[in-house]
Amino acid sequence: MHQLEELLIIFLPFLIGLILTLKTFISFTTWIFNTCLRSEKQFTKSYGSWALITGATDGIGKALSYQLAQKNLNLILVSRNSKKLETVKNEITIKNPHIQIKTVTIDFSDDFTTGVREIEILARDLDLGILINNVGITYPKAMFFDEVKEEMWMKIVRVNIESTTRVTKAVLGGMMERKKGIIVNIGSGAAVVVPSHPLFTIYAATKA
Repeated sequence: MHQLEELLIIFLPFLIGLILTLKTFISFTTWIFNTCLRSEKQFTKSYGSWALITGATDGIGKALSYQLAQKNLNLILVSRNSKKLETVKNEITIKNPHIQIKTVTIDFSDDFTTGVREIEILARDLDLGILINNVGITYPKAMFFDEVKEEMWMKIVRVNIESTTRVTKAVLGGMMERKKGIIVNIGSGAAVVVPSHPLFTIYAATKA
């Protein structure tokens, strides 16, 4: 009996260490496979032939629009600036003449009921399989919470939260009917890197 206890004392830590090592190794190799080795997903087959991107004329939204066009996806570009929309549309078309591009001009900081209705119609009529909720705004400068005027924080909430909710609602029905689709909500490091973020509290909360 004493010998058994001694063996357990010796081998139990070894066994636990082995299990933890194997678990870590499996997690690491899975990550390597998913990130580097797995064959590229065919977006049009897996999700649909159209992608909708809000905030598509600048920054991350513009970059994602270019990337999706290179994946042979047709695009619905959404932004508040119609001139920028046409510019981005033309730039992408020159490099990817084989895809279709539609534009929807919406100012999400104002009443955007009509614009969302237009998105809903497009989502119903097209094979829309990818939605990227990217649009977002923040303060014009760093401010403490009590310094942010009501008009400003209401715009931030409307653009960063309400627009995401309403656009998602507008396209979700079609995805559910087709039983495929993917929705990506672009957040911000402001919500996690500096959790307290005293000078951008409302923005951090709405982009969490």
